[in-house]
Amino acid sequence: MDKQQLVIFDTTLRDGEQSPGASMTREEKLRVAKALEKLRVDVIEAGFAVSSQGDFEAVKSIADTIKDSTVCSLARTTHVDIERAAEALKNARSARIHTFIATSPIHMKYKLQMTPDQVVEQAVSAVKLARNKVGDVEFSLEDASRSEFDFMCRIIEQVINAGARTINLPDTVGYGFPAEYADTIGRLIAAVPNADKAIFSVHCHNDLGLAVANSLAAVMQGARQIECTINGLGERAGNAALEEIVMAVRTRKDIFPVETHIDTTQIVATSRLVSSITGFPVQPNKAIVGANAFAHESGIHQDGVLKYRETYEIMKAQDVGWSTNKIVLGKLSGRAAFSSRLDALGIQFDSKTVMNEAFLRFKELADKKREIYDEDLQALVSEIQVKEDGIEHIILGDLAVTTKTGQLPNAALSLTYKGEHYRTSADGDGPVDAVFKAIEKLINSQAELKLYLVNAVTEGTDSQGEVTVRLEKGGRIVNGQGADTDILVASARAYLNALSVLENPDRLHPQLGGV
Repeated sequence: MDKQQLVIFDTTLRDGEQSPGASMTREEKLRVAKALEKLRVDVIEAGFAVSSQGDFEAVKSIADTIKDSTVCSLARTTHVDIERAAEALKNARSARIHTFIATSPIHMKYKLQMTPDQVVEQAVSAVKLARNKVGDVEFSLEDASRSEFDFMCRIIEQVINAGARTINLPDTVGYGFPAEYADTIGRLIAAVPNADKAIFSVHCHNDLGLAVANSLAAVMQGARQIECTINGLGERAGNAALEEIVMAVRTRKDIFPVETHIDTTQIVATSRLVSSITGFPVQPNKAIVGANAFAHESGIHQDGVLKYRETYEIMKAQDVGWSTNKIVLGKLSGRAAFSSRLDALGIQFDSKTVMNEAFLRFKELADKKREIYDEDLQALVSEIQVKEDGIEHIILGDLAVTTKTGQLPNAALSLTYKGEHYRTSADGDGPVDAVFKAIEKLINSQAELKLYLVNAVTEGTDSQGEVTVRLEKGGRIVNGQGADTDILVASARAYLNALSVLENPDRLHPQLGGV
């Protein structure tokens, strides 16, 4: 059968960023956008331009840079939102404005405090305005899965007449059930007179663990765009995971009447990038991108795979970007080889100064580790890239931690902060607590520690420990990352990294709601 295109609309940079602690700087958003472009995502929702100056600048930067994907900004059905989105997108090679309004009775009555007639009028007005700004307009019916069918038919018909060319039906609160949700999509496509003039889209949340199932079921009923995120990132329980959607369609070609343009070999690299920037680790048993996704512990499974891979593997690990190859770099390797490997991993530095620091850190690591893996490089550069974002970094000097059974651990350290050098020490309930208290003794940030997470980057006792620290102050939530073979050094770097980001006014957690 002839395959139709399934449009992959990635909202990692907008809906994904609404996860508490997942906010990104403009430079980080641009880095992820470039990875999504390399992944060959059709539409990149770059942000919510009106939500803050930082988000406006991020959308603008992505629109100015990305050439092979459509760049989209979210906007409520208000004049100011649409004007701001259009301004941010004005230099995009391919631009889309995505405007939305709630359509469920509960949202219209209690949140919007508008009548259905007022909602329709505002939606049509917004679509017309957006259509005068860009040629590609998407309209979303927020909380569609709890909206009344006849009202959805009415508003969809009118916004299509007004110029919307994509109609998105979000399962905003993750309430949908696959058969029920898909049936609604199919009925709408059949009932709306001008449905053939628009692509129908789905945007599913994972509150009941059904986001991917709902999305794929909708495809079987005529949906031709899926809105999703890398690693299933998103507020509450997350969104439909891009990697699961894409590989389901690719693996079950016998079922799905669609295909995507995604370069699946870029999936793992993009997953790692998003994970390192947001500080949200990927669970080992996560489908497609988890560390155990292609691992076999059972003897029966191992025997079967060795005899014939397809006995227990329905996909090739290499098809999604996994590789068992170790990089052949060491302390004698030169800058050219180091730079070449970073390019292959999709890691780039605009600043020579930051590149030089990364190379020096690599040399230091090579002195500590006999074998260096791609994962080591990903961890090594994650905290260094904060400096490239133009953030004044608080630099760790030396660190000494003393711990003895029956005594409080003590941490003594030196810092460089705002050009000045400081030394201090503090006791703590444990060695990590002592390190953090020593830092706070100097910085006095008054931030609250929300998360402390440690992951081993690779196998073996010489593995780097990658630490994520999440801090909150005044409603702002930020992440910091640090990596080192010494877990206490990694912890100190992660904490200082988070403090550095906390002082950056451009990193604002988006609070405006969306679809």
